[in-house]
Amino acid sequence: MTEVQQLAAFVHGAQYAQISAPAVEQIKIRILDTLGVAIGALDAPSMRAIRKLTESLGGNGASTLIGGGSSAPDRAAFYNIGLSRYLDFMDSYLAPGETCHPSDNIGAVLAAAESVNASGKDFLTAVAVAYQVQTRLSDVAPVRAKGFDHTVQGAYAVAAGVAKVMGLDVAKTANAIAISGTANNALRVTRTGNLSNWKGLAYPQVGKEGTHAALLASVGITGPEQVFEGNKGLKETITGPFTIDWSHEDLESVLRTIIKKHNAEIHSQSSIDAAIDIATRPGFRADAIRAVRIATFQVAYDIIGGGEEGDKRHIRSKEEADHSLPYMVAVALLDGEVQPAQYAAARIVSADVQALLQKITVAPDAGFTARFPQEMPSRVEVELNDGKVFSATAAAYKGFTSQPLDWAGASEKFLRLVAPFTGDGLAAQIARTVHELDARDVRELTALLAKVPLQRQLPAAA
Repeated sequence: MTEVQQLAAFVHGAQYAQISAPAVEQIKIRILDTLGVAIGALDAPSMRAIRKLTESLGGNGASTLIGGGSSAPDRAAFYNIGLSRYLDFMDSYLAPGETCHPSDNIGAVLAAAESVNASGKDFLTAVAVAYQVQTRLSDVAPVRAKGFDHTVQGAYAVAAGVAKVMGLDVAKTANAIAISGTANNALRVTRTGNLSNWKGLAYPQVGKEGTHAALLASVGITGPEQVFEGNKGLKETITGPFTIDWSHEDLESVLRTIIKKHNAEIHSQSSIDAAIDIATRPGFRADAIRAVRIATFQVAYDIIGGGEEGDKRHIRSKEEADHSLPYMVAVALLDGEVQPAQYAAARIVSADVQALLQKITVAPDAGFTARFPQEMPSRVEVELNDGKVFSATAAAYKGFTSQPLDWAGASEKFLRLVAPFTGDGLAAQIARTVHELDARDVRELTALLAKVPLQRQLPAAA
């Protein structure tokens, strides 16, 4: 078999019974978390524009749009993944040379699952498949250093997950993965320099195209059977050699992913913890800061600290703010938190934030780098005008692999994000249905998601 056929055999053979109880619980937590951050973005201007476009394009109505309405599975995948990406508050996976967000696959798998009236167990299994494929490819075939985006590995993962939940056979699954992988090799410029709306829409695009690839394969369209190892295939053109023996893979990779505590780029989480620690100390005055010095691991410095992906102190948009370590630490020191409110346009351009941004420096620390990705160590040091210095370090948090988020913690975050739209009653129904997915059908969940209002009904939760 070719390598994509071997991957397809793994996907086709995956069974719910193979997933351990802790992994099932964590998959449910990822689904709840993803739906929470998606609902929390329903009134974002860019998502309103995409909803209007999606509605104008129409579709066969097979898949629900969160917030009501429906479209074809591929268009629903784009919209629903776009919602879950907008706040940049989703889960993450840290590989030595790559960082990705496997929950990006959930919107596509959900849309496809509804279109075929899949069971909750089928949905959970397909999500586990997508997590396994994306994380393992990120482990052995990173692409960021080559100038490509982490959505490259996602193209294989989302097609695998959608093909699985659609019940495609091995041959059609291989074709779906091959089509999607061949056609979706995005550039890393998506996340460098002055960031645009596309930062949050690159994976929705891959999710849409991966779903469409599975639909094409379902009617007999074939793809390059040597997409990995062939002449001008992925290995030769982008990644270089790598090996995965899919016959020995399990469905447990979700246990290696982490969930964000703060509404911020994943590598910033420990720095924000340290900054909030300082902000609560006696004698600290945010209006008397002379300088802020951040020491962090190399990947954080490169992506969000001003290293290889450009200066991060000239911030004017939400997309730039949530990928700027100086900005996120600045608002943590000023506001004591980094949540969706810290990305309001008025907050981003406010005088206190902009002034503090220019006082912050970031540097990589070799010792911290050696501890990544098992930890995310960071140190924040704040010097006041009177010479007093506050310093704090952090390396992990509740939601990291060493401290997995439990259902209670996930529910608390979910309710904080969705209650302004749903109120407590509908929020509780959605959460209960997610937790009982292995005994329910997917359409029971999507029926509830269709009831979510598009506008906030209540003030944002504290």
